[in-house]
Amino acid sequence: MKRALRWATIAMLAVPLPVAASDEWLPVRETSMVLGTGSPLDFSALLPNPPIDDESRLITGDQGRLIRAGEPEKPVRLLCASLAWSPASGGFPDHADADRYAAELAKHGYNIARLHLVDASLMFGRERDFDFDPEVLDRVHYLLAALKRNGIYWIMDGLSSWRGAYGGYDDRWDPSSDLKLALYFDDKAFDHWLEFQRRFLTAVNPYTGIAPIDDKALALVILVNENNIEFDSIVREREGKPHYDERLKRPFSRWLVERYGSTEALARAWPDLGAAERLEDSSVELPGSRYKDSPRLKDLQAFFVSVETATADRMSKALRDLGYKGEISSFNNWPTIQTTLSRRDLPVITMNTYQDWVGSYAPGATITQKSSIADGANYMRMIAAARWLGRPFAVSEYDHLFWSRYRYEAGLVMPAYAAFQGWDVLCRHGHGPIILKYNEPYAHKKAMLPYAIALDPVARAGETLAALLYRRGDVSASKLTIPFLVRGTEDLDGDMQAREPERLTDLALVGAIGMEKAEDADGGPAVGQPRSSVDPQAVLDAAKSAGLLSNDNQTDLKTGLYESDTGELLFDRLRGQLRVSTPKTEALAFSTLTQPVDLGSVTVEASDGDGLIAVSVLDDAKTIPQSRRLLVIYATDARNSGMRFADDEEKVIADFGRLPVLIRKGTVDLSLNLSPGTWRLTPVTLNGMASATAAKTVSAAGLRISNETTSGPTTFFLLEAE
Repeated sequence: MKRALRWATIAMLAVPLPVAASDEWLPVRETSMVLGTGSPLDFSALLPNPPIDDESRLITGDQGRLIRAGEPEKPVRLLCASLAWSPASGGFPDHADADRYAAELAKHGYNIARLHLVDASLMFGRERDFDFDPEVLDRVHYLLAALKRNGIYWIMDGLSSWRGAYGGYDDRWDPSSDLKLALYFDDKAFDHWLEFQRRFLTAVNPYTGIAPIDDKALALVILVNENNIEFDSIVREREGKPHYDERLKRPFSRWLVERYGSTEALARAWPDLGAAERLEDSSVELPGSRYKDSPRLKDLQAFFVSVETATADRMSKALRDLGYKGEISSFNNWPTIQTTLSRRDLPVITMNTYQDWVGSYAPGATITQKSSIADGANYMRMIAAARWLGRPFAVSEYDHLFWSRYRYEAGLVMPAYAAFQGWDVLCRHGHGPIILKYNEPYAHKKAMLPYAIALDPVARAGETLAALLYRRGDVSASKLTIPFLVRGTEDLDGDMQAREPERLTDLALVGAIGMEKAEDADGGPAVGQPRSSVDPQAVLDAAKSAGLLSNDNQTDLKTGLYESDTGELLFDRLRGQLRVSTPKTEALAFSTLTQPVDLGSVTVEASDGDGLIAVSVLDDAKTIPQSRRLLVIYATDARNSGMRFADDEEKVIADFGRLPVLIRKGTVDLSLNLSPGTWRLTPVTLNGMASATAAKTVSAAGLRISNETTSGPTTFFLLEAE
């Protein structure tokens, strides 16, 4: 029957569509972005947020997943709203807008929010240490209360800004200071960090009547954002300066004395030890280059593990002494072997990751224009390999950044694999995931920019799909877990940048992966040490022999085809496609489409360009064929009016341009196996209004989706049985 429907569709449609994307760009018409009553995009009934109280406080359950205290057998998936505001993006909203904003977040399916760089906002324009701007502090407190009223938990950084709460600086969002390094070695810096926790977290919020540190809504504190010693030194690397700060020299020498005892013993381990270098007078030099492998660099990594672990313990104890009972994490980026060892004893593992990272808003900023599917979703796999099994895992930041033409992939790749891997929190990073309206008078809201996902229709389409794939749980978790066994610092080598091999992290596309202490191994299929001797195909074969992976699994490592053990995800690196086939959502991200793709109940027949297409159940039906109300998401690309590039490949920005946002015109042809009857396709505006006047009767056996509608370009459509 399915094949008959497909051929009927092909006969109904015009000749095959051209493979090149349309060059036409359609201006977005919406100004208000507040979802109206009854909007198909209002998920507050579909994904309700319970009140936050003793029974719903988040804790780690026996299975190493985040749970609500009153539901110990039910892991919670937390879709996170990143609130990284600054004056350039409008700052924290006033009370009225905070109420509206928090309510809108709940409608969009968010149930946790990460407040990032709060210290910078509180201290912006302040001359004295800890002299918080009283209006900003009031707005932060009110927003926290508004989030809690809407059932949205909080994640907070103990420190985000390199300037902390020191007064007299106007570069709080830039890596201008060595404060994050000083926290490891300088008691005054540590005391400054602790005083900020005391003044901010232990002060009673007048709108909740509770100090944040005692509030059940505070689910997680990240002690310091991105505070790995090596990463911080790279961020602050400048031409003509040593790679490693001189303040590391003396503590490193003390550590070497404990490890080797004498210069003679050190000389046997380090062939390049100079004649003038002696442990006895702390004259041993730091490595001259972080990029030249050596035993000296290997020992520096082991030293970093020791210092980072001890400092995380010290900070955690200080928070506990202040009365904090929630979850704690740190070292939330930089997925190297060294930092994995530093994270091994943390209660919660947090990680940041980016595809096509952008470091500037200035003309000349560059990206690679690289598809995440073409590189095997490496930005997802590298953090999957930083997880420690048996503990909650939170993605505190991720994005496939604007202006990449492939960023439609993020709405499928990350939420699908986050659900599949069994991760607990998923946070797409930006200064707010939604906006209340376009055309706000702030520098970072006058055009789409990197990290400005709220203004980007492609990113917003992806976040809408994430609410269904990830938070609703349309994609199920893997039943196959493949541990990567870790012994300890003996796993380090002379390469400071060493990560888990990509040929092995490919296994994350087939089953769940994560780190496990070698002594805890149970003898099942695993990635052992040394990694160089591990054959990923042998691991998959062992999983099949143990009955943990079906013999029919389609994975072919040589051709870049990976099927999840659940059968719901099919990653085709060669064709640039990710297929998701679940009972409630079927979706396809594609850079090529040379023939129809059968997802099960939905077949993508043809398209005039690349993009993302998804069909999801919106009613109580358990499957797409049983549903009478479906949401169709179709995303192509978007850019700003007047946007200009310095090169033909659109890798280098000359001018970001201005609003209105333009959406690339596109069409995609579908056939669906649905219940019999008459079906209507209704465009839904970007602010969630069903455009009834533009609705049309369609045949599920063959219909064309066009994002050019009479109400303006859109990424959303409602497909309903009459």
